[in-house]
Formats: sequence, structure tokens, C-alpha cells
Amino acid sequence: MRNTTSAAGIREWSGLAVLALPTALLGLDVTVLYLALPALAEDLRPSATETLWIMDAYGFLIAGLLITMGNVGDRIGRRKLLLIGATAFGVASVLAAYAPNAELLITARAALGVAGATLMPATLSLITNLFHNLRQRALAIGIWAMMFALGMAAGPLVGGVLLERFWWGSAFLVAIPLILVLLVTAPFLLPEYRAPRAGRFDLLSVALSMLAILPVIYAVKRAAKDGFQLPTVLAALLGVAMAVVFVRRQRRLTDPLLDVRLFASRTFSAALGLLLIGLVGVGGVMFLVTQHLQLVEELSPFHAGLWMGPPALATLVASIVAPLLARRFRPGYVVTGTLGLSTVGYLLLTQVSGAGNIPLVVAGFAFVYLGLGAIAALGTDLVVGSAPPARAGSASALSETVQELGLAIGVAVLGSLATVVYRTQLHAQLPGDLPAETTETATENLSGATAVADQLPEDARQAAADAFTSGLNVTALVAGIGILLLAVLSGFTLRGTGATKDTPPEEPSSDPARAGQPCG
Repeated sequence: MRNTTSAAGIREWSGLAVLALPTALLGLDVTVLYLALPALAEDLRPSATETLWIMDAYGFLIAGLLITMGNVGDRIGRRKLLLIGATAFGVASVLAAYAPNAELLITARAALGVAGATLMPATLSLITNLFHNLRQRALAIGIWAMMFALGMAAGPLVGGVLLERFWWGSAFLVAIPLILVLLVTAPFLLPEYRAPRAGRFDLLSVALSMLAILPVIYAVKRAAKDGFQLPTVLAALLGVAMAVVFVRRQRRLTDPLLDVRLFASRTFSAALGLLLIGLVGVGGVMFLVTQHLQLVEELSPFHAGLWMGPPALATLVASIVAPLLARRFRPGYVVTGTLGLSTVGYLLLTQVSGAGNIPLVVAGFAFVYLGLGAIAALGTDLVVGSAPPARAGSASALSETVQELGLAIGVAVLGSLATVVYRTQLHAQLPGDLPAETTETATENLSGATAVADQLPEDARQAAADAFTSGLNVTALVAGIGILLLAVLSGFTLRGTGATKDTPPEEPSSDPARAGQPCG
């Protein structure tokens, strides 16, 4: 007879609804500035370097601290860490909204990154404490992934709606009501969990993890802007060297910050690779599509945001349907199928030919987002499900770190590829008698060409839009080939992972947290 004693009830599903709030908020904060940046820049007048840090400080701190915060949550209590992080996120959001200058905004964005690093692993690892039935847990993680992806997809829409009526700082104040609801309801609906027999917290491992992650992300972003200059190469080499030292130290420690033995599981490693490569394609194309809608199609932020609705809906559908399909079919087959559909989306984007192609762009991006929803849901479930309960926080943090890294690499590498195509094509078509400064600005990117449009002849303005579209076409082609190869590899590497079944009967546990009840 099928065991139902571990099935979740109304309280557990209500707890999931509470966890969905910060999850959607974190996804929203990744992309909400995509459309708010022009208004922000006009008000605060940041330099080029300050603008870069306004966009990157949040992602840098999240990526650098995720592994550490996942481990901290396992030790001090996952619910406690969630509440501390939510409070800090709310305070930092208010500081960012009312920042009077670029310096304070950068500081606030960095604080948001630190707080976000506490929220991400805490929300995901608490799901493993709420849901012990494997089928329900897979569905719950699918909903969690859906909310994060939905938040990312809705970021431009929310930003566009707010900018239509309010100032740029309103994009940060969206967090406040969600944080208040979380702080009020979480103590009643979420269980506390602390890993049993937690050992000494190794500060050296924390430093090494940050020295491994941050230089690599910095190198990726700087290579996208300035090419492979000596400081960029040295930063990448430093990150790789520190990663080697970090892994060696974790192997020697009795209570490591990151249990590298998790990588012995082929499913765990394959799922991490799936998340990394899959997010590379999504990150690069998302950046270009939002620019295409505003700069080539010349839509307002509000209308550009509205056109992002269908891709958000595609993510919603895939995040829910993929875990349900994985109950009947092997996850590897489900992943292969959805990534195949995602490849269709990249193929459609290769056919965009300038302005007047909004339905084609949106349809292509919606197919791309189908793949995002599926791999976020199934990949995350495979990663977390492969880890023991006491290491769920660390596994969750590693899953999120890989996804953050994938997005950063996607924007940097695929964005750089599009920029190379744009500059090469446009430079050959600009008149030779233009002032050198105008030529340099116009060939920097399409935003630059738009800024000096009154100094360019009509055919040069059209050539700039066509060059950007060509960059989108080439980028979509490269990303599509990569995702197609990933689809094939997923079918092989995950073929041994069976469809999600019900949890077998569990032995009574003397640990109240392990049973999903509050500690202490």
C-alpha cells in the first residue's frame, strides 16, 4: 500500500506560498533595472564605471556569498537566516530607492546582494523540510523555479509599468510589501531546521570561496567590455587557482563549507552542468531581446515590458508541466524535449530582420523561456534531491551559484559576440567624413548610435539598427547550437535518472527538524 504519512497538507503548501514571495522578488531584482537604467542615469548622472557597478554589484555579492550563506543557514537555522535576510533586503531596498547619488546606490545594491545571498538558499532548502514526499517536493521545487523565472521575466514589465507613472526608485520599493508579508507569516508557516552536529565554521574557506568566484565573474564581465587584457586574464587565473585551493581544503576538512563528495553523483554533476549551460543562452539572448524591443522597435519601456508577458507565461507553463511529466517519464527525456523546443526559439530569432518583427521576436523568446522553466525546475530538483538533508542548504546555494554564473557568462560572452558583429558591420557602412568622436560613440553599441542619431545620416541610423539585428541573429544561432547539443547530452547523462516516484515509508525520526517540525 502506498505510503501517505509524509504527504504535505495545507500548512506546507501555505508555507510554499510564503517562500514564493522572496523567490519572485529575487528574480525580479535581476532584470527590473534593464528598463529603469536610462531614467536612473539621467537623474544620478553616474560615470561609465559607476553605471557598471550599479548593474553588477548585486550579482557579484550574490554569487560570491551564496555558498557561504547556504552553509550558515544549515548551522544557525534556515528560517532564522531567511528572516534576517528579508529584513536586510527591505532596508537596502529603501536605501536604493531614495539614493541621492551613484555612490550610495552602488552601496545599496551591494547590500541587496548580500541579503539576496541569504534568501536564495534559505527558500530552496526550506522546501526540503516542508515536503518529504518526492513527487510533491518535485512539484514544489518546480513552483519555486517558476516563481524565480517568472520574476526575471516580469522584471522588464514591472519596471516599464512603474516608470510610466513613478520615478526610477519605485522599482526597488516593490520589495517592501512582499517582505512585510513574509516577516509576518513565516514564523507560523515555516519550520526551523539546523543541521545536526554542525562543526566549526571555517572562515578561511569562506574567503577562498569568494576569491574563487568573484575574480572569475569579474574577468567574464571585463572581457565582454574590454577584451582579454592582462588584468582580465590575471583575474581569471586567480579565480581558477583559488578554486583549486578551495577544493583541496574542503577535501581535508571534517566539516567543509562545501561537501565536494556531492560531485561523486553523476546526476548532481550533470544537473549543475545543465543549469550552467542552459542559463548562458538565456542570459545573453534576454539582454539582447530587451534592447531590440526598445532600440530597434522603438517601444516605450511600458510597451516593451508588456511584450515580455508571453515569454513569462511560457516559463510559468514549463515550470509546472515539466515536473508533472517527470512523474511519468525520465527527467532526461523531459529535459531533452523542452530544450528541443527552446532550440526552435533560437532558430526563430535568427530570422528577425529589423523593425516590424515584434511577434517573431516575442514568439522566439517565448520558446527560449520554455527551456528556462523546465531546466530551472528539473535541474534544481535533481541537484537538491541528490544531496543529504543536512547538506540541502549547501546544495541549494551551489545550484543558485551556477545559475548566477551562467547568466553572467551569457550576458558577457553572447553580448560580446553581438557587439563584435555590430561594430564590424556598422563601421564598414558609416561615412568616412564623420567626426571621430561621433563614429566612436555610434560604433560602441546601439544605445550610443541612438544618442548621436541627430549627427548621423538617415541611412547610417538604419544601418546601426540592422547591425544590431545581425548581432542578435548570430548570437541566437550560436546559442541555439549550444542548447541543441545540451539537449542531446542531457538525454544521455540523465538517462539513468528515473521518473519521480512517491517517498518510501520513512522511519520515525527523533530529530524534529528532520520530520519537518520546528526546532527547539
